[in-house]
Amino acid sequence: MWQREGLFVALLAAGLAGGLRPAQAADMHAYRGLAMSADGERIAAVETVDGARSSPRVVVRRSADGAVAASYDKADCGQCRFDAPAWSPDQQALAMIVSDPKAGSASVQVLRDGRMRTVATIKGVASTVRWSPDGRQIAFLATVEAKKLTGAVEAGARQVGEIGLAQAEDEQRIALVPAAGGEVRLVSPGDTFVYEYDWTPDGKGFVVTSAKGNGDNNWWVATLGHVDAASGALRVLAAPKMQMNMPHVSPDGRTVAFIGGLMSDFGSVGGDVFTVPFAGGEPVDATPGYKGSFNGIAWRGQELLASVQVGADSGVAAIDPAARSVKLLWQAPVSAAGARDGRFVFSADGKVAASVQEDYEHGARIVAGRLPQLAPITHDNDGFAPQVRAHSVAWTSEGFDVQGWLVGPRTVEAGKKYPMIVQVHGGPAAAVTPRYVSEGESGNVLVREMVRKGYYVFFPNPRGSYGQGLAFSSANKRDFGGGDWRDILAGVDAVLQQAPVDGERLGLMGHSYGGFMTMWGVTHSRRFKAAVASAGVANWISYYGQNGIDQWMVPFFGATMYDDPAIYRAASPIESIKAAVTPTLVLVGERDVECPPAQSLEFWHGLKAQGVPTALVIYADEGHAIRKPEHQRDQRERSLGWFDKYLK
Repeated sequence: MWQREGLFVALLAAGLAGGLRPAQAADMHAYRGLAMSADGERIAAVETVDGARSSPRVVVRRSADGAVAASYDKADCGQCRFDAPAWSPDQQALAMIVSDPKAGSASVQVLRDGRMRTVATIKGVASTVRWSPDGRQIAFLATVEAKKLTGAVEAGARQVGEIGLAQAEDEQRIALVPAAGGEVRLVSPGDTFVYEYDWTPDGKGFVVTSAKGNGDNNWWVATLGHVDAASGALRVLAAPKMQMNMPHVSPDGRTVAFIGGLMSDFGSVGGDVFTVPFAGGEPVDATPGYKGSFNGIAWRGQELLASVQVGADSGVAAIDPAARSVKLLWQAPVSAAGARDGRFVFSADGKVAASVQEDYEHGARIVAGRLPQLAPITHDNDGFAPQVRAHSVAWTSEGFDVQGWLVGPRTVEAGKKYPMIVQVHGGPAAAVTPRYVSEGESGNVLVREMVRKGYYVFFPNPRGSYGQGLAFSSANKRDFGGGDWRDILAGVDAVLQQAPVDGERLGLMGHSYGGFMTMWGVTHSRRFKAAVASAGVANWISYYGQNGIDQWMVPFFGATMYDDPAIYRAASPIESIKAAVTPTLVLVGERDVECPPAQSLEFWHGLKAQGVPTALVIYADEGHAIRKPEHQRDQRERSLGWFDKYLK
């Protein structure tokens, strides 16, 4: 149920806002979808309590102290999911998407004056509500009659029957509905997939990143454009040879800012901040040479506030686009998350900020305050003891400054050497940041079990990763398995100098790009005595024709496989399969669009042909992201058993 803030004291007396019960000892709280009111006084978030197996709630808290002002849940829809809420311009209402997977529908819900109303419902999937500047309309992204969940990591539609016949693609479009409710109007062109959008300050249109055709495949060639709200006409503002995220228009309507760079997955954001005139033109880098990766932006006057990854730290920075200068306002060695337009949310004047933060030893909490002073305002997870000990590891490799995280037991036996698992992240454009290792069923369970079984776990961020600037995150272009692999080996050597790790008992694992790197590692090194390759790529030549997102490859390889097959072949682990000796477990989802199971099958077959101990598991109906809890548990158990067998 939903209650207004004016009833705050009565709500607490009644049991924390209509039933939001206090945390029990075994309950881990999670927070996401932060939204801050313009005055900075209230924060709305989607909250869940794992131990209680609760459905999600939208909870409003005071940003000063985290006290619960109100909460809302969809009690009659136990499987419903909430998208991030959005405050109305008058700060009196929240809008959000409530999705019902069982019914295959999504609705726009508005909470105002103690009442929840459904203002629109579509058959399909939806996300990203945004109020018009005057508060009279609500925009959202809608895929009507969607054939699959949005995103390339989701399970793909089965390819059966005659392939290639003309058929309608899932197109995510901007939809409009009156804030009071009424008919839904699809605004953006019907042949175009809109990835991200924002209102223009005059409320007459939208700035968008979009591409024609298949949405899973074409984000890497998306353009920056303007959609007129009345006519739906799309005008291209810029088409740079880079990937773009989070377009926003300056308050005066003259400039569009976005994050741009070499990125391998939609949603994995990192790059420099660019600006381009709203009239159109060539983008200008507003943060040239900055040694960090920006992952969120928000206009505040003529400047931008941004979230950024700087080495091992998350941070908040102020950007002056005219001066092309960056001032770091706050930083800490934590993961920051929870916001739609980055890792932080800000008040209208930019003085108050908030985010969800965690690290390996401390559970998630909402932090807030007047910059640069941020402090925890939730304490639901304070009672959970650290399960591991972690620290940042820094090393140099061929002129690059490289960073990673080493996680191990809280206490070690004097003189004892421990086995270590090297876990390579996906991407490659991504970065490992600290995530809490819990004692329950959420939060880095595999890492916890590895440490409990006596392993150290090393997470390197080699060249190609975020956190060191555009030059670093682009340094593995046309060099997969080259400098990035040497960075990882150099990181292992650095760990061996600092921690009680047995260099003769090393394991290697990873998913997606990390799966490829695992396949590459066991065909180019004998340092690792066991490996687990999940959703990897064995043969870039065959992969090019099998996957559903071939557009991502051209920015990284410099050409299509048909135009430059040699660079694809040179990076293929299968070309060196006869050098493999490391026992390797291979895992993959049956309907993986990004890294099809044929790649795992090919690598497994090659290992078997060489007499290398191996096993292959294909998870039914799963995509690139393994979603079903029983499959997640099976992955963990198999991975742990494999390493125990060969490293213990």
